[in-house]
Parts: sequence; structure tokens; C-alpha cells
Amino acid sequence: MASAEEFCENYLVLDANEASLYDIACILICSTTFLNTKKFYKQRSQDVQKSTHSFRQRWVIFASVLLQKLFIWAKKPMALIGSLIELLLNLLSSNGGFFGLLVNIITGKVVNPVESPEKYNSIIGVLDKRVKLDESIKQDDGRYKPSLAMMASKLAYENEAFVQAAVQQHLKMDFIGFYKFWNDYQQKFTTYAMMFQDRSDPNLIVIAFRGTEPYDVTQWVVDVDISWYEFKDMNNSTTIGRIHGGFMKALGLQRIKGWPKELDLPPNAKDKNPFAYYYLREKIKNILEKNPNAKFMVAGHSLGGALAILFLAVLGLHEETWLLKRFEGVYTFGQPRVGDGRFGRHMMKIIKDHDVRYFRFVYSNDIVPRVPFDDNALFYKHFGSTLYYDSIYNGKVLKEEPNKNYFSLVWVIPKYLTAFWEIVRSIILPYWKGKEYKEEYLEIMLRILGLMIPGISAHSPKDYIDITRLGTDLIPANNEHAYNQHVEGKYD
Repeated sequence: MASAEEFCENYLVLDANEASLYDIACILICSTTFLNTKKFYKQRSQDVQKSTHSFRQRWVIFASVLLQKLFIWAKKPMALIGSLIELLLNLLSSNGGFFGLLVNIITGKVVNPVESPEKYNSIIGVLDKRVKLDESIKQDDGRYKPSLAMMASKLAYENEAFVQAAVQQHLKMDFIGFYKFWNDYQQKFTTYAMMFQDRSDPNLIVIAFRGTEPYDVTQWVVDVDISWYEFKDMNNSTTIGRIHGGFMKALGLQRIKGWPKELDLPPNAKDKNPFAYYYLREKIKNILEKNPNAKFMVAGHSLGGALAILFLAVLGLHEETWLLKRFEGVYTFGQPRVGDGRFGRHMMKIIKDHDVRYFRFVYSNDIVPRVPFDDNALFYKHFGSTLYYDSIYNGKVLKEEPNKNYFSLVWVIPKYLTAFWEIVRSIILPYWKGKEYKEEYLEIMLRILGLMIPGISAHSPKDYIDITRLGTDLIPANNEHAYNQHVEGKYD
């Protein structure tokens, strides 16, 4: 595996592809010096000797590599199972349900959903078919941009033809592009994003990163890879903090050079295997140069949220002042932690210095914002305020979501009670708030299965769509004082 020494002094780099079962077992019992002789493990840090004696940290690393290995082994069967389930669900949807499909089979009029990619849904789209914004939420409403950001984040899970049709026909906005990006470490395309322009606000460009797909094991590997890199300011060499390696790799981190401000690659190489950060940076520059009044926002759900906030981080690392002045905000939904406390302080300085708005939405017991853990074994911490919504969509601005590491015994009973209530709510919500909130039977079944691990089903994009429509308005439109309170940590 390529060494990180050329761009980073302190790091932990794990590569499960190079790890045997014997290597994985060694994580628990062997010294760091011995592990550093193995291809799958590279660590160098000031506290490396301390970490050698931290069994909990070793256990976390062991679990990370083991999970990555299991996911790698499961890649092909999971992809096959996922594609078959999506095909079956789209087949049922395109033919009017089970009985409609049965009639069409008998009459020889079966509609093949594969022939109409603009109507072909991902599993995310099957669970929540909404592709329009709530018409009651106007542009001057504080809920408008979060609603737009979350809808874009949900649409990012779909294929290009579907996204283009949804943006143009349902959102009534201008489609700019749908992109797939290369991961230099995995040597494959792992990252997806979309871009469009809001017609109701022609000066606003929206970028949304795709989150973790249920059957895409490659993205699961990114999520559980706890590799980290400690980066320094490019001007004064002061440390800005440790950042999650898996997310940085998905955004476009280079194997040898890290984050050079400009890529030294032939033009054909850039076009064939584009990297997310570099491609989107140049694309948005070109658009903004043609419209001096335009600004852009970046959004994402789950993994997409991590990529969205790290996109801002790398712009700050490269001191892209001109772009940062045109950066309207980052909107993330169910975003995992991306770095340590020092990195968080660095990011808050960027946010304040360049007046970039950062809103991190968390729904109820969603498990993803509560990982990687914020404890002595792992250093991960959120930064900024939390826009937290409970299961009846009451929102509060908090310093941290309740039960921040998810597995607290105090929260076991409340989590199960909430998960049970969410099943009841899914049945009564359309009668309470309107038919557009009706949940598909599959969604209700998943909520029932989610009782085994409360917090899994709470990560669904549907719940985040609902909180942007039904939840407390925590972002009063055109209220700078309210936003300043949010940034400065004035919590409820």
C-alpha cells in the first residue's frame, strides 16, 4: 500500500485488502512496532506508545478491519441481492403492485422498469417516492433551504436519468450535472454527486453528495474505515487536527501527495477518473465566474453529509477565499463525526471567518451521527451546534445530540419505546398530517425489523424529509441574530 509519509507526519492507515485473518488477530495481541511491518497497518503518531497499551483502541481497530474484510467478502452477493430486490420493487411499482403485475403477466403486458431509467428508483426512492418540495414552504420560509437540501440529498441516491427528470419536471429547476468520482485508494468509482440551479432563486447553486447505499458494500467499507490523517496548515505548518481517512479518500485524497492545491495529472486522466473535490471545485468556479451574484450550497445525508462538510474543510485548507465568500452554507442530515476536537475548532474558525452557514440536522435516535465514538479510545467529536428533532418533530438547538455514543444503558428503554412509537406514528401520520406522509408497507416492515437495533431505521432519509417539513423552524429566514446564536452555541 502507498505510504502516507510524503504528505502526513502522523497517521493511522488501515487496508483490509492486505490483511489476512492472522493479521487481524494480531491487532489484539501484537505490538505497534510489529503491526507496522505488516502491509495492512501503518501508524505513526506522538501517542503511538500510549495506544499500544490501550486495549479498547486496539479492539476498535480490530473491529474496523474485521468489518471491512467481511464487507469486502460480501461485496458481490450483496450487490446481486440489492439489484434483485430493487428490480423486484420497481417491477411491482411499474405494474401497479402484485395483482397488477399478475394481470400483466397473464395478458403479456408486463412493463419492464429497466427500459425507463428516469422512472427506476433506488431502494431509497422506493421507500419514499416524494420528489417535490412542500408547496406550502415558500422561499422566504426558514425551512425552504433545509427542505431543498434534504430533497437534493435524497435524490442523489438515484440514477442520472431519474435525477435529471426529477429536477427538471418536479422541482422545476435547472439540472447541471450528475457525477461519479474516483477513489485513488480503492481504485474504483465510489463517490457520487449531483448539481442543479434553483430557478426560484437563480443565484443559488445546489451540490448534493450521495450517502451510503444499503447494498453498496464499497461505501460501507468507507464508513467503517477508521483510518485517520493529521493535517497541517499549508502556510504555517500548525496542526489543524486529525480527520477520518475513509471520508477523505472518498472526497479525493491522493495516495502520495495528499491534498495538493492543484492536481498534476494529464487532462485525459482527470476526465477519465475525476476526483470529487477537484472536479466540483473547478465546476462551481466556472459557474460562479459567469454569475457574480451567485452563491452555492452543499448538502448530504449520511456519508454524503460527511463529504459535504469536508468539502468546505479542503477549500479552507487550500485558502480558496474567493469560493468561500460565495459559499452560502453546508446542510447535513444524519452526518457521522469526521474529525477530532482540534479539527472542530479549526472548522469553526473557517465558518466564522468566511460567514459560511453550517447546519447539522439529527433526527431522534439515528445511530449514524453518534459514530465514530466520542470517547478515550477514539478522538472523534462533532463541532458546531446540533439541530436535533425528536420523534414528534419538536426541534431544539443543542450542543450535542442526546445519548451521544448511542450505547448508554440509560437510554435502552427510551430507545425501544421511541422505535415502537415510530411504528405507530407511521400508520397514523397520513391521517394526521396528510396523505403525502403515508409510508409504504416495506418502510413499516423495516421499522418493525428496526426494533432489533433502534436507531437504524431512524437514519432513513424519509424521517429527515419529514423534519424539514413538519419540524420546528430552527433557521428563521433573514434572521442574522438567530443564526449568530446558532454559530456561537446559544443552546436550548
